[in-house]
Amino acid sequence: MADPLSEVIQLLRPRAVFSKGISGAGRWAVRYAEFGQPGFCAVIEGRCRLSVDGEAPVVLEEGDFVLLPATPAFTMSGFDPAPPLRIDPKSAAPPEAEIRHGRQAGPPDVRQFGGYFSFGSPDAALLVSLLPRMIHIRGIPRLTQLVRLVGEEAACDNIGRDLILERLVEVLLIEALRAAPVQEAQASLLRGLADPRIAAALRRMHGDVERSWTIPDLAREAGMSRSAFFDRFLRMVGVRPMEYLLSWRMAVAKNLLRDGGMALDEVARRTGYGSASTFSTAFSRHVGLPPGRFMRRLETQAFTANR
Repeated sequence: MADPLSEVIQLLRPRAVFSKGISGAGRWAVRYAEFGQPGFCAVIEGRCRLSVDGEAPVVLEEGDFVLLPATPAFTMSGFDPAPPLRIDPKSAAPPEAEIRHGRQAGPPDVRQFGGYFSFGSPDAALLVSLLPRMIHIRGIPRLTQLVRLVGEEAACDNIGRDLILERLVEVLLIEALRAAPVQEAQASLLRGLADPRIAAALRRMHGDVERSWTIPDLAREAGMSRSAFFDRFLRMVGVRPMEYLLSWRMAVAKNLLRDGGMALDEVARRTGYGSASTFSTAFSRHVGLPPGRFMRRLETQAFTANR
């Protein structure tokens, strides 16, 4: 049976970038500008406040884990009022040692390990839009252990470091997303997977992407009427069923095209299209350029990045 959550994360291609210890004491506050890349932190000891734009403020305690798939602007602080230090993560140089906010001497009031990474997928924005904006998890020691492992690996320069970091971040993402509480008011892929009927349809879409699915087909997989399935899928996932299927097919197609070495008609077959011309028309409409130009653009970007 297909696992949509694991498949989405694999296509996102997470790449570890930065991970460091952060602590605070006394009066302190930091205001981070919107970043757009996924960020995370695990509280090792103590407590602090976190206010993410668009979300209710929360108190973070020892053992808590937070994942921000797209990292909007946020403020982190102690419990005494303080003017926030403003930081733009897009321009600030990564520090080489643990970051200390507020009083520099003496024991900290809070210690955490945090960081950010990037997604290698050209569909990252689309796939991230299917996830909750903020995931706050309490009482899962495995997540704290994984964050520590990421930090330890990031701090060294051993053989295979980058590959190990990529795998650790993949595991961290899967652990965080499957442990995340499903918010009733927030449509997302997680909420869809928590609904047994919608999850059945999602798994069939992922498990047989080559099939020419229709709404009646998917409704039967979910054991629902066509109209009830359509309304429930939209309410749970946040997009219409065929819109989700098209987006997933295009994400798979981009992945196949990026890997190279596959004929266009085979890419078409693997993504549910009867011919290369039909696939090319759909791809051009969805992406904004035909498959050939898309591949050439990827090659140019890869060449520029490796110079």
